[in-house]
Amino acid sequence: MKRAIFPGSFDPITLGHYDIIERGIQLFDEIIIAIGTNADKSYMFTEEQRKDFITRAFDGHKKVKVDTYEGLTIDFCKKVNAQFILRGLRNPADFEFEKAIAHTNRKLSGIETVFLLTSSGKSYISSSIVRDVIRNGGDYTSLVPDTVRF
Repeated sequence: MKRAIFPGSFDPITLGHYDIIERGIQLFDEIIIAIGTNADKSYMFTEEQRKDFITRAFDGHKKVKVDTYEGLTIDFCKKVNAQFILRGLRNPADFEFEKAIAHTNRKLSGIETVFLLTSSGKSYISSSIVRDVIRNGGDYTSLVPDTVRF
């Protein structure tokens, strides 16, 4: 079985994330959306809310699972027997940042990272932009799956 994890904070999940996951489903037998927890980071949404947004967004997709983890992503990969890390790239800056992490992960664990380019109509969307729109009372609904409503 080809199992990949798609790690992130998903605060909240965006249509860019959704795009990568839907396309990743075609490449892997299973994708585990791995919500990472960082004690030094403050989140807009609780872990439970983020997990609920994602679980409902992929309800009915048998190849998609949702889990949470703390610590190194490669340790979580080993725990769930994932051979791949799936990552989305929006722009060249994302690539430069993600490339160093991918090389380190492969050096430490042998786990490969697979990059997918975010679809052009969604490449401008980021969780930080969504949070800013929400904080300022803007209409964020065209940037996130329908399950991200409150």
